[in-house]
Amino acid sequence: MSETRLSSATTEVVIGFDRPFVIIGERINPTGRTTLAEEMAAGNFETVVADAVAQVEAGAHMLDVNAGIPLADEPAILAQTVQVVQSVTDVPLCIDSSIVEALEAGLSVYRGKALVNSVTGEEEQMERVLPLVARHGAAVVAISNDETGISEDPDVRFDVARTIVARAADHGIPKEDVVVDPLVMPIGAMGTAGRQVFRLVRRLREELGVNTTCGASNVSFGLPNRPGLNAAFLPMAIASGLTSAITSPLHAETRTAVWAADVMMGNDPHCATWIARHGDAPGVGPAARRRRREGRRRSPEA
Repeated sequence: MSETRLSSATTEVVIGFDRPFVIIGERINPTGRTTLAEEMAAGNFETVVADAVAQVEAGAHMLDVNAGIPLADEPAILAQTVQVVQSVTDVPLCIDSSIVEALEAGLSVYRGKALVNSVTGEEEQMERVLPLVARHGAAVVAISNDETGISEDPDVRFDVARTIVARAADHGIPKEDVVVDPLVMPIGAMGTAGRQVFRLVRRLREELGVNTTCGASNVSFGLPNRPGLNAAFLPMAIASGLTSAITSPLHAETRTAVWAADVMMGNDPHCATWIARHGDAPGVGPAARRRRREGRRRSPEA
């Protein structure tokens, strides 16, 4: 079974088919957050620190770190953000940029094995990003689009993913270190977006044997009660084979849906994590469990 092992200086997280689902916190991203962008550009990382700590406390296993600020020195800011986040949390990071120089800067200061977000199937991108990933011993998110754009046909997106996996192997990157993003479309704009992703994730698992991730909140873009939709989408995607997602653990609906999916998929043995997070239900506390064990050991009276 495919296992993608990622680490900080002290902590390892494994993304895998028979592992608990990995939540990658999405909040450290200035896109659409004007105040955060202004703070980061000015060297103020108070909100970054608060977001990092809050997401880990809420249950994020990893954090996505993005510093895409127009007209700012993205490589320098991303490197500083990576250092700041690693100083206040011990979870592995997903270093997120479309600029190769920024990825290089982030990786150069990172302690551990990072997840690079991302590489597409575009020839130039693959030739610039994949050697960088290999040189730093990182793993990479493979976005399933190429020079032709994002296809609405999931079979085309599968072929792009297969191409990236093959090219990664040419650079010495095993498929275990390629995490494919099937590209989640807004369900409000494309009514078949959910079914398409579920089908594609299934193929990526069964035919390519790779782990998967996505920007889960894309599915609810433009619709009301987005956390409710995201919470419905994730367990269905997990049942289809999705093994991680970039999403917000700060929404109770989302994190509870993921934890429940782990239980239903058999990836939370004896429901131990669920019980630890939610406490014992009536009649299933320690005393009740002890009585049941003792009852099973006793022979029925004659």
